[in-house]
Amino acid sequence: MTSTPVVISNRPPERAGRVVDDFAPNLIIPGEHELCPGCGEPAAIRSAVEIIDELGFTSRAATVIGIGCYTLFSPSMKLETLQALHGRAPSLATGVKRMRPDSIVLTVQGDGDMVNEGLQEIIHTAARGESITCIMLNNGVFGETGGQMTSTTVLGQRTKTTLEGRNVADHGNPIQMAKLLAGIDGTAYVARAATNTAGEVARLRRMLTKAFQIQDQGLGLSFIEILTMCPTGWFVDTEDAPDYLRDNLAEVHRIGVLKDVTQTDGA
Repeated sequence: MTSTPVVISNRPPERAGRVVDDFAPNLIIPGEHELCPGCGEPAAIRSAVEIIDELGFTSRAATVIGIGCYTLFSPSMKLETLQALHGRAPSLATGVKRMRPDSIVLTVQGDGDMVNEGLQEIIHTAARGESITCIMLNNGVFGETGGQMTSTTVLGQRTKTTLEGRNVADHGNPIQMAKLLAGIDGTAYVARAATNTAGEVARLRRMLTKAFQIQDQGLGLSFIEILTMCPTGWFVDTEDAPDYLRDNLAEVHRIGVLKDVTQTDGA
């Protein structure tokens, strides 16, 4: 097999370039977002929006956004979007779903918004078995307000309020939301994913597909916890953040499917 030789020339090309394909997602408005370089949240939200489009759910989809850094991404989405108060996204989404049962409803919250400020909301929504899809963007810090510890911060993790690292004696143990929700009867699908590598994003997309399909079937709450990078709040360089996520957050918040009621073998 011979390779095509590379010709170095200062002359204009004899044949003009052409667009192979437009890879811009249909439901994302082109342009730069305002989130920090290296943040994993845009990849997570874009994946969710793309899956909604691929499944043909766009015309009946609605997104409920919590309050956090990710809120800055909401103007970029070509979807019906509602803004919730701190922690209240699952309750607002419940209202949307009950008023429009045929809709596909997605909530987007951070770990601080969901666990610190709205823990009862997601737990009671799960217990009622509401057929909505909730995602939690988990970076272990309150990114929007400067990088303070949240309830999911792992032991040893440095934040603006745990400069020596989180410890049990002073701060307690991290709450594992996916594990907690998997034990509630009203949940139909619970998984944990990440955005630190292309392979993990591909696995996230498969999880999102399953979550939306389960919602469409009316089987109960589907929940995906997504580990995302926050180099600004982690005191690490941007290029080191994916490995930091793998070696710290993912060692505690293990990636994988924790519950799937459509799998009879419990896989």
